[in-house]
Amino acid sequence: MKNKKIILISFVILCLLFGILYFKNEPKFIDKDLYEGLLKQNLIQKAVIEEDKILLKAAGENYAIIKEGVDLKELLTKVPVEIKRDNSLWIFFILMVFLLTLFLSLIYFNRKKQLEKFPISKNPTPQNSNLEYSNIKPVISNINFNDVAGVDEVKLELSELVDFLKNPKKYKEFGVKMPKGVLMIGPPGVGKTLIAKAVAGEAGVPFFYQSGSSFVEIYVGMGAKRVRELFSKAKMMAPSIVFIDEIDAVGKARGELSNVERDSTLNQLLTQMDGFEDNSGVIVIAATNKIELIDSALLRSGRFDRRIFLSLPDFKDRFKILEIYMKNKKNNVNLSKIAKVSVGFSGAGLETLVNEAAINALRRNSNLVEENDFYAVLSKVLLGKKKILSFNENEKKIQAIYQAAKALSAYYFDIGFEKITLIEDRFKEYEHNIKSKSELVNKIKVYLAGSSAMKLIYNETYTNSQSDFLKIKELLEFMLSFGMAEELNLEEQKKELNEFLSPMKDKILKLADILLEKERLDYEDVKELFQI
Repeated sequence: MKNKKIILISFVILCLLFGILYFKNEPKFIDKDLYEGLLKQNLIQKAVIEEDKILLKAAGENYAIIKEGVDLKELLTKVPVEIKRDNSLWIFFILMVFLLTLFLSLIYFNRKKQLEKFPISKNPTPQNSNLEYSNIKPVISNINFNDVAGVDEVKLELSELVDFLKNPKKYKEFGVKMPKGVLMIGPPGVGKTLIAKAVAGEAGVPFFYQSGSSFVEIYVGMGAKRVRELFSKAKMMAPSIVFIDEIDAVGKARGELSNVERDSTLNQLLTQMDGFEDNSGVIVIAATNKIELIDSALLRSGRFDRRIFLSLPDFKDRFKILEIYMKNKKNNVNLSKIAKVSVGFSGAGLETLVNEAAINALRRNSNLVEENDFYAVLSKVLLGKKKILSFNENEKKIQAIYQAAKALSAYYFDIGFEKITLIEDRFKEYEHNIKSKSELVNKIKVYLAGSSAMKLIYNETYTNSQSDFLKIKELLEFMLSFGMAEELNLEEQKKELNEFLSPMKDKILKLADILLEKERLDYEDVKELFQI
């Protein structure tokens, strides 16, 4: 019995000693600014490169930094560097298993009854199951705002967040609360992820990327657990950015057909965002192209307070994007022409177009990208896109007149809009919570304006009116639920609209010319023309 007590005490002491030795020199994670400061002052004595981080010995302290955030060439020229795999955890684990096995064996042979006090499971499960998701790791983004073209208004709005991430103390002292969440809304390929990375790159903070679908697991509770770990790591490394792509996968509105696992994950996301302290240094940026599917709880105050709408790039934006992608390619291309023929292309689509054109040049055994290379692959790139977006010159003119009539009618019937382009219109949806019947009827008139203009100018109807008629149908169903559409006669609305548009034919054509040139109409463009 006495020997067993000595063995037990010795085992505990050994465990404590090995634990102290292992954790004593556990490095402290630092951000990029502190690392660069240590490097400039020549305070780093030694660096050890591991799989995903770099260990630093500086001024008698042990530090660590994420590997992606370091310029390895600069480090190699200034500091002695060693490359190795970190096997200390395995050594510690094997030693502990050996000691535990030795101890249990001695107890078993001395007194069989003691085995009940120390049961050995055939399939032991680690208590700290968080290790299962230790693959959630941040990166230091090397992208900044100069690498993102065509979203000047968005960059201006997000520059405040960058300043907050860099100088949170300034905002805290002034009593300013920055939004906990930013929701970016726009079609696929417009650069939502790239913009979020640029914010992180400008601020020099860790960037945690997760897609909404990655939270929704087949095992109950795993999605909620992943959310907890993600936010725990983000808070630990604050200031930081959490980016959730396709948030509608997890943030879909709850209802009769709700998924239990998705709902529990969404609830955990809401809990984590509510748990943020003001100016905690963690900002959540989420992206979606289906805001109508998002649960209203996510859109309430204190969560995604700020919403940023992104559109497909217009001519000016496409030209800037093409300039960036062609910067390092030898070419003899008039980018203005390519920007003109690529109506409907997203930023990602333009990147694909440039890449395919360069491949076509190599196929010709040429070291120079020519305009013909773009025209040769244009149809190929468009195969994966909606055909309505690939307009020829005649279709552009028809579409410009169609959209110009809508812009003119929106101005006259007092339906606010941010902009109207060749391929979309962005009417202001969030101005009023209480809507009147006359406001909804006027909106119906605006959606009828394009097809009415086609009749007026071409004496013809076209398929580009399909999406507007679907919106009219939705509005009528909405009005019917409030008893507003029972006596509504669409023929009467069409008649009133035709009476307005008929004397406006010249103004419609002038607006269409402006739209063809700029590929967008702002409210001021219409106002200026209307007052002539």
